[in-house]
Amino acid sequence: ADNTVLIDFCSGNDDCVLATMESVLKSKKIQLTGGTAWEGLVCCNGQVYEDACAYALVKNESGRVKVYKENIYLRKDAVKQIVTRSEPRTYTIQEIDGRRAEDVYTKELGISPENITEQTMVNPLGRVIGDETYIISIKERTGNGSFSCYRKVNPKDNICFLQAGDHKQILQETIESIHKDFSKISGVFSVNCLFRYLYFQQKGFVNEYLEEMGKLGSHAGLVGLGEHYNGQHTNQTMSAVVFE
Repeated sequence: ADNTVLIDFCSGNDDCVLATMESVLKSKKIQLTGGTAWEGLVCCNGQVYEDACAYALVKNESGRVKVYKENIYLRKDAVKQIVTRSEPRTYTIQEIDGRRAEDVYTKELGISPENITEQTMVNPLGRVIGDETYIISIKERTGNGSFSCYRKVNPKDNICFLQAGDHKQILQETIESIHKDFSKISGVFSVNCLFRYLYFQQKGFVNEYLEEMGKLGSHAGLVGLGEHYNGQHTNQTMSAVVFE
């Protein structure tokens, strides 16, 4: 439980993949990190697969492991909305609090419907589960006041509106948290969302981000289309595992 991590890469249907993994890993208390491949393909032992998940169980023989999730988006307020109508199969949200999803989003942010897809870089949605928030990126408008997302949203999910925070400060808080847990770090593996990478590019922060992460120890990672943190699929996030 304290020295093994499962690192996975899947070609889609992340929620199904993670629910399957979690059914085995949860009782063993084994942590998970990973993400979604760009092309809908994964490779395992030299074979390329569609509609599949490739994974490795990695045991640290010299110390502990721990997974982390970094969210640079903060809740705009304490208000939570309810998804009253959605189509999980197509990742589409149709109604929030009984109103057209598009109307709720645009009114909350004071934007026009045409700006919805670009606004997700600054104001994504968040799925609230207990004290945790898992980001939902908006993909595109789908007509009739609906929009599709990059992760599944179920009817009766609690969601909130998020606002980009101070990414530099939040990164330092992540690094400080890691240092509190580990006095010696041999390596870090991270998965960053494409939208997060593009946002850092806009802010001129990519090189600084990599330099700061590199100070933790040997750091490798990739940019994916979705991130996995234990049993949850999230967007616009960094999921990482630290090896003692």
